[in-house]
Amino acid sequence: MLRLLLYLWSLPVTLLGILVALAARSSGGTWQRVDGVLEAAGGWPARVLRRGFPFSGAVAAITLGHVVVGVSLAALAATRAHERAHVRQFERWGLLLLVLYPFAGLLAWVRGGHPYRDNYFEREARAAEAAAGGRLT
Repeated sequence: MLRLLLYLWSLPVTLLGILVALAARSSGGTWQRVDGVLEAAGGWPARVLRRGFPFSGAVAAITLGHVVVGVSLAALAATRAHERAHVRQFERWGLLLLVLYPFAGLLAWVRGGHPYRDNYFEREARAAEAAAGGRLT
């Protein structure tokens, strides 16, 4: 029952992720389900991820609820522990994370840090990745 509630709480963002996963699949990408999370790789979303975002630059993967979109299947495997931490964050915060994440970046920047590297949510994901024995991203 708790698992169902976690999926429902993050459902609005997951639906957005499903749209991006469909775009990946329809533009030459692939998808798979791993541990209850839809992972999509390739297609035009991969080009967007490689091009990057203002504060983070290029990224290997991004999480939207229970959907992780990556540049490749290898990137998804390499970032799995990190991205699963973001899945848990969406389970905890739901739709609010779409506001809290940029706010945490702004707060890090105001405190003299980097808006991406010092973002609370990224630090938490890197800690989960390190605990799992993965490389730090």
